[in-house]
Amino acid sequence: MNRKLNKHIILFILTIGTTFLIGLGEGIAAAAMYSGALMSILLCHEMGHYLTARKYGVPATLPFFIPVPLPPFGTLGAIIKMKGNIPNRRALLDIGAAGPLAGLAVSVPVIFIGVKLSRIVELQQLGDAAISLGDSLLFSWITKLSIGNLPEGKDLVLHPLAYAGWVGLLVTAMNLLPVGQLDGGHIIYALFHKRSKYVSLVVYGMMVYVLLFHSAMWFVWLILLAIFRRHPPTLNDSLSLGNKRKNLGIFTLLMFVITFTPAPFIEVEGLIPLLIQLTGVSV
Repeated sequence: MNRKLNKHIILFILTIGTTFLIGLGEGIAAAAMYSGALMSILLCHEMGHYLTARKYGVPATLPFFIPVPLPPFGTLGAIIKMKGNIPNRRALLDIGAAGPLAGLAVSVPVIFIGVKLSRIVELQQLGDAAISLGDSLLFSWITKLSIGNLPEGKDLVLHPLAYAGWVGLLVTAMNLLPVGQLDGGHIIYALFHKRSKYVSLVVYGMMVYVLLFHSAMWFVWLILLAIFRRHPPTLNDSLSLGNKRKNLGIFTLLMFVITFTPAPFIEVEGLIPLLIQLTGVSV
């Protein structure tokens, strides 16, 4: 077994360990379900990219998982590295879309089952230590399909499977941001080519608004996006996509809309509300 493969395996095992650690407060079974579900979502996402890249002859590494032995997730996800240029915009769109589609195919049933297993409790039963999560449109739809509308004065304590699925949707949305070299950036470059930079600029401006008024948690992510904002050209940018791939690209961007949560953690406010609290300025 070569050293490169060893590195992938070690990181994979370590990330199983750190995600297991996050769920351990609810017991061993809960930790195993959370870790297993989240790792399955992340693995399917990255292997979607990897296998599609290999299909087009683009050299790509196996996934590098990123273990983080800290809450709230136990991981920063996973990445693959692609070497060399993408042959054309068709390949770029397929590679960019394959990961989110594969991850979502696992996230949706995991959320549906997890919500079924979740507990409905009185709001008064939730202690100060409880973390309030923001819901994306898709998570809300799956919840209603799974258990219907929650009665007034009730809330849902997520089962570890539901939480893993919620994290999976957050990862999908973060990767589908149509900016730079993210999956969404690949897709808008394939769709709009040279005009994609204007789309990215608008989206980046919207994310700055989200950062300022909804959640400061996007700060580091936006800094990274600013660094890697430029998208490299493919070897043949002039090759047209065709209607089938255009529809796929539009569908994948709609996935971003329904999986995105402006304030994933309700307790984390935007920068401006935080500054108002710190300075005591009234508005």
